Amino acid sequence: MTDSNTIHDLTGVFSRQKIAKVGTGTTSRKVAQIGYYFIEQLEDDLFEVRPLNSNFVPTGNSEKVSRDSLLTDYTPEPEMYHKQVLPNMKDLQKTLARADRHRKQGNSYSAEMEYTNAIKVDELNVRGNFGVGLCFMERGETERANDVFARLISMDAAFEGKHKHLFNDFGISLRKSKMIPQAIQYYSKALSLSSEDENLHYNLARAYFEAKDYAKTREALKTCLELRADFEEAIKFIAYLDKKKLG
Repeated sequence: MTDSNTIHDLTGVFSRQKIAKVGTGTTSRKVAQIGYYFIEQLEDDLFEVRPLNSNFVPTGNSEKVSRDSLLTDYTPEPEMYHKQVLPNMKDLQKTLARADRHRKQGNSYSAEMEYTNAIKVDELNVRGNFGVGLCFMERGETERANDVFARLISMDAAFEGKHKHLFNDFGISLRKSKMIPQAIQYYSKALSLSSEDENLHYNLARAYFEAKDYAKTREALKTCLELRADFEEAIKFIAYLDKKKLG
């Protein structure tokens, strides 16, 4: 790969060699370490990189690299992609699809089992963790749901746009399950990554309202309307607060 024009709509596995120092003092030495990554092309000069775990599936938070960085630092591994990674990714997606079907049909325990199987393959799988947490909340198992919440809140990938539907379902379920402090922390984390989303500010306002923190409810609604002046639900919410003289 010497010509950047050879890369178009890239999806595949690449390796990257890093030199690490091990030991201390006179026993220290440098060793070469090789990592493997799943890479997708997002734009002409932008690529998303995610490490592979021991089960040969992409996992964890992603990082973005340029075309120049990709060509300079990474080496393609097409055989690994076709023989190990792609089949495992397809199996994982099938497991998650079965889990989703069970949950939609109201089969919470069957759904939990399939989501758990997915997490065994990729413990940081966003869809799997959201799914397990939703199953717990649907059954009123808030303590177990809180364990999942603690894991999700540490995962920036959980708040990416491609997980918007699951993200919204989870946030609503937190509030309906009366896990209000968690809901506030959840939406606050989301806003730290996407502060211009008026819907997140509105949802945060609803969580603060449930916590009876009316001053912060108003503050979140004000920000929501600064971002979108015609947000009807937020306008009605403020009118309600005014009528009840809250905050």
